[in-house]
Amino acid sequence: MHRMMAISMGFLSMESEQSEIIPKPLPQVVPSSVCFQCDVCCRFPEADSFLRPYFTEQEIQAAVAHGLPVGSFPDRSGSQIDLVENPLGEGYLCPAFDAVSGRCGIYEARPLDCRLYPLALMWNAAYEEVVLGWDTKCPFMHETVPAEIISHADRAADQLMTRTMTEMIVANPRLIGRFQDDVVIVKPLPHLTARLSRVRIDPRLHALTAEDAPRFTRALERAEVLGPDALAAYAFPYHAIWTQLLPHWWMESGETFFLFARSPDGWFMPLLPLGPRPIDQTVREAFAWMRRWNGPSPVSRIENVMEPQRRLLEQQGFSCRRKDGDYLYRAEALAALTGDHYKAQRALCNRAEREQVLITEPYCARHQAGCLALYERWAVQKQAGALDAMGAFLLEDAKVAHGRVLAEHEQVGLAGTVVIVQERVVAYTFGYWLTPQIWCVLLEVADRSMPGLAQWLFRETSRSAVAGGAMSINAMDDAGLPGLREAKRAYHPQAVLDSWIIMDCER
Repeated sequence: MHRMMAISMGFLSMESEQSEIIPKPLPQVVPSSVCFQCDVCCRFPEADSFLRPYFTEQEIQAAVAHGLPVGSFPDRSGSQIDLVENPLGEGYLCPAFDAVSGRCGIYEARPLDCRLYPLALMWNAAYEEVVLGWDTKCPFMHETVPAEIISHADRAADQLMTRTMTEMIVANPRLIGRFQDDVVIVKPLPHLTARLSRVRIDPRLHALTAEDAPRFTRALERAEVLGPDALAAYAFPYHAIWTQLLPHWWMESGETFFLFARSPDGWFMPLLPLGPRPIDQTVREAFAWMRRWNGPSPVSRIENVMEPQRRLLEQQGFSCRRKDGDYLYRAEALAALTGDHYKAQRALCNRAEREQVLITEPYCARHQAGCLALYERWAVQKQAGALDAMGAFLLEDAKVAHGRVLAEHEQVGLAGTVVIVQERVVAYTFGYWLTPQIWCVLLEVADRSMPGLAQWLFRETSRSAVAGGAMSINAMDDAGLPGLREAKRAYHPQAVLDSWIIMDCER
């Protein structure tokens, strides 16, 4: 799913102050018949999807003139559009999209972000180069030959190199999306890379790498936030596995560790500043930096704020909104699965043991290929089931994170276990110690063709954690997925830990 509305006719012709004329609009490369049958464009799994189309100030003015409410744009100087709930089903829609007719209500005034599609402007995986890619989620991708794609991309790149277009993109850097592994890179755009690299990163920031784990741990110790109700986000592995999808950067100021993530929308913090100073002081400092980097954009925020800090910050005038909380369980209850509460899970564990000879081993490098093969099987199984749009989106992103874990689990501070049946990997799990009493389950994959295997793996993970001293198991949040929420609640959590997002009180 991408940030587009309708398929590319090309760019609006326009003139710069120097009367430089952009080349003629690109021809429509995807037939209209394909567009109207597509169920990808203009639809999004979540309200704040990073794939929402971005509008420049001039594009917002044009969209409003064509009938879109001005309230659809949180920042009239340039922003992603606010989505609306899908009246015909799950998920969200661009407000310009008519779900009944399948047509865009502002087609003639649609933004560059939509006109480019199925081409996409994005950073490469290393976040070092701006590239032009072709989105394989477009159904037409599988019907065109590479020569046609390259030719179309060349024409688009020529237009992107014009002075007017370059200046527009530099003035609106959020037009360049984050790397997506299902977008095929067709052409590098060195002129945009050179222009944007001049203003891209504050020199005080350092890219988060595995070598920063000790620094992160020391900051946690200074902050003294790791209690029995601590969120799973207050651990290095939680963030480290996602840096290939969402670059993370850190800086230190006044003995305080600030962790930032950079999305296509702008900068935000995935957790509170960590240090001994008063939390309201460091939060104000963090928002001052984000305002400097993001301008008036509403993207500036701090996620994974725990309840005690939320109460204090709300008293200081910060606005808060709730996010999905972590599920916390009594470790011994999950290890034993006794009583009527766990009758169904116990029966499934018994079935798995009865039908399979299950062997567990600590994960090591020789299991990597088998785990990657299992992930591919598991993803196909998930897609064949009742997977909603949000689940499909998360599955797409998860592949990159799982690959990172399987290649670098020790470097990022994770321990893993694999399950072997007849010399084949059929399940794996990875986690970490949040505190000496709390084990966090970060990833878990089990072959869905083996009934009870997932339940058996979760029980064995809990037993191992209890043997290591765990009093509680943190199984993360449910990501807003109804199926996952139901599965987590079926294990009767002792608590769903409050988690909050703090917004800038001075915006």
